[in-house]
Amino acid sequence: MHNPFRGATWLYPLKGIYYFLAHRFLWTFLRARLLPVILLSAFIYVNLFVWTYLPQVAILLIFHGPAAWVNAAVLVLGEGQVIIALLFEAFLVDETLVDIFDSVLINEGLEDLVSQARTLYPDAEGPAKMLGKPTKSAIYSPFSLRQIIEFIIFLPLNFIPLVGVPIFLIVTGHRAGPFHHWRYFKLLGLSKKERNQYIQRRKMKYTWFGTVALSLQLVPVLSMFFLLTSAVGSALWAVKMEKARRERDRVSAPEVPYHDEPA
Repeated sequence: MHNPFRGATWLYPLKGIYYFLAHRFLWTFLRARLLPVILLSAFIYVNLFVWTYLPQVAILLIFHGPAAWVNAAVLVLGEGQVIIALLFEAFLVDETLVDIFDSVLINEGLEDLVSQARTLYPDAEGPAKMLGKPTKSAIYSPFSLRQIIEFIIFLPLNFIPLVGVPIFLIVTGHRAGPFHHWRYFKLLGLSKKERNQYIQRRKMKYTWFGTVALSLQLVPVLSMFFLLTSAVGSALWAVKMEKARRERDRVSAPEVPYHDEPA
């Protein structure tokens, strides 16, 4: 029987949560650098809710009625996400996301792909400890001022009753989705034109991935954790696409005719 959820790309951010929890080698990334950032994000959200939540509820009550309590919460979470995104950039979290992405690829049998862009220690214990210094530019998701500006511009969509919040998540998810595979595109060595063509063919898939990933990152306090697990999910999706690509190349490769060499 056909399973409609098997290839659903919006599931990969959720698969990333399970994979992260099930593989202890990934936990080191959370312990080593990011627990202080989680505490910082909690501090930001607490202050935003204490000082800005009720004023925004008061404004939204005029237009939304009782739904204002929910929509104002989404607004505050979105505002917190912008602040945290800027701070995460300052804390060099992107480097950790690259390490997570590469570790998952190694664990899933794509060590050769990762080795093109960084030194690896094959005898090390576990994928995380195999990672050496990058030999090429290592960026998980490029800093995009345009993305942050668009995020701020689209925040007022949340004022639209009922449909505002879903529209906001989908519109911003559309922009954010492809950034989760920036590292994969670089490992493949795609040009800008090739990258854009690759994304265009999978536009809706990236939109749904980005929408779910963004929704998870709006969860207070756990937004940092879900940023990591979404990187795991994006790596799992990249693994699936890369193995499918290699299989297509193998099938389409011309067969070399066999010649029996004389003794």
